[in-house]
Amino acid sequence: MLIIDGSLGEGGGQILRTSLALSLITGQPFRIENIRAGRKNPGLLRQHLTGVTAATTIGNANVTGDAIGSTQLTFVPGEVKAGEYSFAVGTAGSATLVLQTVLPALMIGTDVTTLTLEGGTHNPFAPPFDFLQKSFLPILKKMGIGIETSIEKHGFYPAGGGKFSIKITPATQLKPFNLIERGAITAKIARALIAHIPYKVAERELSVLGRKLEIPEDYLHPNTIKTSPGPGNVAFVEIESQHVTEVFSGFGERGVSAEAVANSVVKDVRNYLNSEAVAGEYLADQLLIPMALARSGSFTTLPLSEHSKTNIEVIKQFLEVDFIVEKIGTREWKIEVRSP
Repeated sequence: MLIIDGSLGEGGGQILRTSLALSLITGQPFRIENIRAGRKNPGLLRQHLTGVTAATTIGNANVTGDAIGSTQLTFVPGEVKAGEYSFAVGTAGSATLVLQTVLPALMIGTDVTTLTLEGGTHNPFAPPFDFLQKSFLPILKKMGIGIETSIEKHGFYPAGGGKFSIKITPATQLKPFNLIERGAITAKIARALIAHIPYKVAERELSVLGRKLEIPEDYLHPNTIKTSPGPGNVAFVEIESQHVTEVFSGFGERGVSAEAVANSVVKDVRNYLNSEAVAGEYLADQLLIPMALARSGSFTTLPLSEHSKTNIEVIKQFLEVDFIVEKIGTREWKIEVRSP
């Protein structure tokens, strides 16, 4: 049985999610200790426990330590079963991170699976639904995986209450990707989502984004969300290039001006555009497991975050792959996977 140190690197919940995902795939049982030791409130929160429940259910696993606040968990996987499943976080905890836990096993399975997930779909501590739909999941489709998504309700922090579905048709064999150049930029699009707050907030955010990023008015889209249980606001910028679409987001919060939210997005977009990298910080993190499962592939990115570095170390404990991390420019790095 593998022993995983939850205090490794940045010491967050990604260590648990990656361990669960790869345990389902490899059949390797593990025990994780010091869960989320790097966080202010260590141990399992509701969203992590929902991820454990999803992995246990889909993988017919035996688990101990699956309780709120637990800092140690043992997971013994069984056979992964495709089918129709529903899981609810019950708080504003991220439903997209629950998906991250079980998606790798389902995308290389034997049959179609439909997941319905409830909880937070848009919060500042996890990939928002729009990022998955427009940036990450299209790359999985290029690897040969069939994916259809739809969102029924938006769940903003702190109310939560969102709901989305995803249909996964597994690939018989994953096609490796090599994302070395992003190609010409084909479009810049800005969106401002608002729920139960004044419409002028979206207008102010889009005004800043349009002016500072030179986005034409026709590509500035305010969206009023009527299905959200609680108030919320997110500003997005999509950079569509020949080979990839990157999505950058800024979350509104009480006491922070619309202009400040937009300017945080402007900073991230400019940082990306001032490089030749294909993947930004968050997309890079998402690509690591699929690339490792394909046993081959590469992409360019900005300097790796501690989150991504930690993720690589956990992946290597489950899969016999080599990660080659090489600086290739002033700000660009190349990440490559090879089978030993």
